[in-house]
Amino acid sequence: MNDPHPTVGLDDVVHQRTRLGILALLDSGASMEFGALRDALHLTDGNLNRHLKVLQEAELVATERRGSGRPRTWASITATGRSALAAELAALRALIAAAEQ
Repeated sequence: MNDPHPTVGLDDVVHQRTRLGILALLDSGASMEFGALRDALHLTDGNLNRHLKVLQEAELVATERRGSGRPRTWASITATGRSALAAELAALRALIAAAEQ
């Protein structure tokens, strides 16, 4: 049997453009404030909130409220999220390699 096409390795939760961008930004190891993520990815509050919820449900990202007075939401990548991002990038590299043959 032939090896599966590299796209079989893509994860639908991670591969979506916005969620891939969130994970890539958070992969630096530092948590990011909601507004910084929103601005970096040119999203609305509602759109970012929805994508963070999907990533949280998949346990790829954790969020927490910090600060007094007007607390802000901070997001960070989880160990599971790092693994999922690494697997996604490996699948994309395999796809590029296959396309270049």
